[in-house]
Amino acid sequence: MTKSLYKNIRQAWKKSNKIKDLKRDRLIKWRKEPRFQKIEKPTRLDRARGLGYKAKKGFVIVRGRIERGGRRRHLYGRGGRKPSKSGLTHFTPGKPINFILKGRIQRKYPNLEVLGSYPVGEDGVYKWFEVIMVDPERPEIKNDKNIKWITEKQHRRRVLRGLP
Repeated sequence: MTKSLYKNIRQAWKKSNKIKDLKRDRLIKWRKEPRFQKIEKPTRLDRARGLGYKAKKGFVIVRGRIERGGRRRHLYGRGGRKPSKSGLTHFTPGKPINFILKGRIQRKYPNLEVLGSYPVGEDGVYKWFEVIMVDPERPEIKNDKNIKWITEKQHRRRVLRGLP
């Protein structure tokens, strides 16, 4: 039995050494870009299609980066030693970092709605995700039976209300 194109893409993304080299080169370039970057087509086509992306007007892909790890409080005005129990480290967010990133991108592009996200890379400092966004005012979206649910009023700014 033959494998589909998307299955080949998925396996190459997981295992291939060529993809690892390509990913490393991309990360070097992505570090120099702004935090949120609109891109023309998805990096991982299999994952984007699985989340509902279609190559037509009204769909927008935004690549965003977010810092890895938890938050650290600063030592302002304290001289001398730092007691280990002083409550400066190990502050973890209450939700996953891709969810935090989707909220930030939603605030950056308020006229678009978040459909989903998937990881595309990480290094020692940042993680990169691609977020699929939909313009609910486009007629192409309003007439598409599979995605027109996002144009309804109760689905506006879902991510900021804690919905996936």
